[in-house]
Amino acid sequence: MATKLKPVDAVIVGFGWTGAVLARELTKAGLNVLALERGGMRDTIPNFAAPMIHDELRFAIRHDLMQDASRETLTFRNNVDQTALPIRRWGSFLPGNGVGGAGVHWNGQHYRFAPSEFRIRSHYGERYGKTFIPKQMTIQDWPVTYDELEPYYDRFEYLCGTAGKAGNIKGVIQEGGNPFEGSRAREYPNPAMKRSFQMKMFEDATREMGFHPYVQPSSDVTQAYTNPEGVDMGSCVYCGFCERFGCEMSAKASPQSTLLPLLLKDPRFELRTLSHVTKVNLDSGRKKSTGVTYIDSQGREFEQPADMVLLCAFGLHNARLMMLSGIGRIYDPKTGKGSVGRNYAYQMSSSVTAHFNDKVFNPFMGAGACAMIIDDFNYDNFDHGPLGFVGGSYICVESKGQRPIDFRNLPPGEPRWGKGWKQSVAHWYNRTFVIASFGSVTAQRSNYLDLDPNYKDGFGNPLLRMTFDFSKNDLDMSKYCTDRAADIAKHMNPDKMGINYRKGPYSIVPYQTTHTTGGTIMGADPTTSAVNRYLQSWDVPNVFVMGAGAFPQNPSHNPTGTVGALAYWAADAITTKYLKSPGRLVPS
Repeated sequence: MATKLKPVDAVIVGFGWTGAVLARELTKAGLNVLALERGGMRDTIPNFAAPMIHDELRFAIRHDLMQDASRETLTFRNNVDQTALPIRRWGSFLPGNGVGGAGVHWNGQHYRFAPSEFRIRSHYGERYGKTFIPKQMTIQDWPVTYDELEPYYDRFEYLCGTAGKAGNIKGVIQEGGNPFEGSRAREYPNPAMKRSFQMKMFEDATREMGFHPYVQPSSDVTQAYTNPEGVDMGSCVYCGFCERFGCEMSAKASPQSTLLPLLLKDPRFELRTLSHVTKVNLDSGRKKSTGVTYIDSQGREFEQPADMVLLCAFGLHNARLMMLSGIGRIYDPKTGKGSVGRNYAYQMSSSVTAHFNDKVFNPFMGAGACAMIIDDFNYDNFDHGPLGFVGGSYICVESKGQRPIDFRNLPPGEPRWGKGWKQSVAHWYNRTFVIASFGSVTAQRSNYLDLDPNYKDGFGNPLLRMTFDFSKNDLDMSKYCTDRAADIAKHMNPDKMGINYRKGPYSIVPYQTTHTTGGTIMGADPTTSAVNRYLQSWDVPNVFVMGAGAFPQNPSHNPTGTVGALAYWAADAITTKYLKSPGRLVPS
């Protein structure tokens, strides 16, 4: 039987980016906040200290910072005609685990979504006609606009010390920035990252072709910085160990480097690690949460009463917890009814490799968000009419730091084993770079999350089941944008090049990106969304659900900037509206 604990004002489930933001804002508002994190404690010192943190085998290959799939996983299938099977080793995406969550191992790539994305169905309908969007495509407008989110985008960028060059300040296009971005109130807090040789080659080639290159916005801070919370951050040293690693310099924005030092000193905040939440508890009417149930590292079960529950775990886990707790109706693809699990989407990636005999690049130096980008084929920045698909892709050359175990991009026709392979790897390792395409994925009626009827976790609860495949629309989009990346590569006159199209069916095995979205989507209609515009559950008003699970579809740009902005947006609504009058913030 669960031991009942002393009540708190708010309990946060999962302590990553959104948990840290919500905890800070709610404690500043005077609430007593408890964060429950099922992973262990991690902080910059001692957990990210060099040289240990530069162990590529431990962190990049064996996934030391990620969720242990042998303890909890999910099942996967491409379509309803298949039997879903458990994922035994993470491949396509890597859920983080422990304090800081994915905010520890991300690359620091920090984007805003374009204004048109927030009204995507209306926008495409107005420009191309309502019949342009296929019936099986369930994309929908967001219940919040870019202009409403802009101050919260700004706030999260200044928290993180984001480095970049603005492209549009108060409607005035800025030289060197992204001319396609929405209007922003001010410049980034720090200057953009340095340009590598391959970034400069890409910049020159794309300018010559009439495109608009800009340096990727980076939350790998480019100079010593004190954020608005008074926390000091270091300067990036371009060590090349960002993705799948913590940052020993406190230069990569994470909960540890931006908010955790303050929270740990706040008497209104408590962090309990190794605490696995299994259920959000509801009252007899099932319209109000009374708190959560969790299990600690010794297998003891506790009931934690709380006036408010904030789901801040990885998006897939938030969706499962809602389903296990009976919050909202689980989506049914046959009828199209239900909202929890609806509109699961992913990010579409492909690449072109360019190989030069007469040029040598420095593969060791780099940063997770050191890249040159074009958005000319992103969102609706180009004419989709004759192409017949929805969505787009940003195209880039990255200088992440090509770690030797993981980076072995060889030209077509090279040996794939033995002495010849070794010689080829040695020759091309520092004569190669990748032009990548990262594209949107539209929501489809057939792509969704639900509970698996056959497989359970160690606590006896059903695993989450993912049913997902790339649609023809998204494959057509990816091929078109990959061909544009190939055009850029050809303009550079490489000695050899390879084109790596993203093809179906979607595979759960090779890593692609960790940018999973949907399942707990936000909207204006409770029949087609799990949460309202303030990320508040339609069904249980004292439950709020954060993260990229709220995205109605997956834009091309990486999600963290919008995840952070939405967390501040929701926190503002909670502290200025909900606490004054607890209940639904939006009529259903």
